[in-house]
Amino acid sequence: MSMKGWLKGVAYCVAAIGLANGTPADAHEIRQVVYHGSSGGSADRHADRKQHAGELVRIVRDATRRFRDVDVAIAEGYQLMFGCVSGPDDGAMGLHYVNLDLVADPALDPSRPEIVIYEPLPNGGRRLVGADFLVFADAWDAANTDTPQLKGQLLHLIAAPNRYGLPAFYTLHVWAWKPNASGAFVNWHPDVSCEAFDGTEQ
Repeated sequence: MSMKGWLKGVAYCVAAIGLANGTPADAHEIRQVVYHGSSGGSADRHADRKQHAGELVRIVRDATRRFRDVDVAIAEGYQLMFGCVSGPDDGAMGLHYVNLDLVADPALDPSRPEIVIYEPLPNGGRRLVGADFLVFADAWDAANTDTPQLKGQLLHLIAAPNRYGLPAFYTLHVWAWKPNASGAFVNWHPDVSCEAFDGTEQ
């Protein structure tokens, strides 16, 4: 068996094990999310990275499944902020629904994302595409000396001033509901678009 085939088999096994209580559709989608954007390196590091990545994606999917209905997210305290965020050159992040109570808490919990992310649809609806974890840098750095991380994934530091008008913050996007060819944890999604957003807040 080729190395590529072996690595692909590992990714499939990790998804299957992590989704023992899920559905076949979940297993297929997590395989897509985790296997997209993979890179080279030793087989051991690659397999370990896949295992942690698959676990984080699974946790986020389980935690946000109910938010596929945006009204449920709103009822639980998430509100649209920043409009629809497009990339500097291409792609987008989408619509950020922010839970300000969770943002105010500097703890990071993969089952309680500070932000859930939607892509606007032409019919005015919202499609859940992922989650975003956010902690303000001053709050985190006051109690920690290391960079925050979730399941081995380091958060990105966004300095101030920034386009969101926020103090410096750490952030990690998890594209748990829409596979990203650039990777499951990058900031921008090349296949998310803001073109259907008309400014209507819901």
